[in-house]
Amino acid sequence: MWIFYIQLNKIRRFPVVRAYNKRFLFDSNATTQMRILLAEDELYSLDMCAQALESRGHKVIGTTNGDDCLKVYTNAIKESAAKKEELSFHYPFDAVILDYKMPGKDGKEVAKEIIRLNPQQRIIFASAYVKETLMDSVRELNQVTELIQKPFEPDVLVDLIENVQSARLVRNLKALAGQINDKQSGESADKQIRVLLETLHKIQGIE
Repeated sequence: MWIFYIQLNKIRRFPVVRAYNKRFLFDSNATTQMRILLAEDELYSLDMCAQALESRGHKVIGTTNGDDCLKVYTNAIKESAAKKEELSFHYPFDAVILDYKMPGKDGKEVAKEIIRLNPQQRIIFASAYVKETLMDSVRELNQVTELIQKPFEPDVLVDLIENVQSARLVRNLKALAGQINDKQSGESADKQIRVLLETLHKIQGIE
């Protein structure tokens, strides 16, 4: 199996790394195929996550920085417009997974542009600091964005992506997120963020 990655306007081909979990092997019919855009600057992590998703039958486009991720998304939007296809929660991609810290445009900056192009797009941030990332998404993106805490096992990401129902529930937290703003005191905002994070974890099934 080979997986293709977009980097610096070129398509690079890498061999898939050795399978790490038999649960995903030869299980291409396990779920409905999804189209996933994945941005991760660590190539090994990108390989592992892409392999896990590909083994479930999903189509993965991987990029190693935010700028190339945004180029791929913008091109997908143009293709959709040419075909007169309507943008939605799962189109042009079922999910966009963004490493929060990347070279060039970081995950937050890429998310801003994607939301501007398609406010309904499902976005998942991968971050080592989920509380701070959640605060940023609430205050700067004006929405609650799905989160996965780094480091994580690839199968955890697969489970999160395939749980579309929880993703829709997360979108319903926007009203709660709107209560948190820069005018609140630090202690009050911090408390609400903790509550929001706990709610998000419950929805996502994270202990």
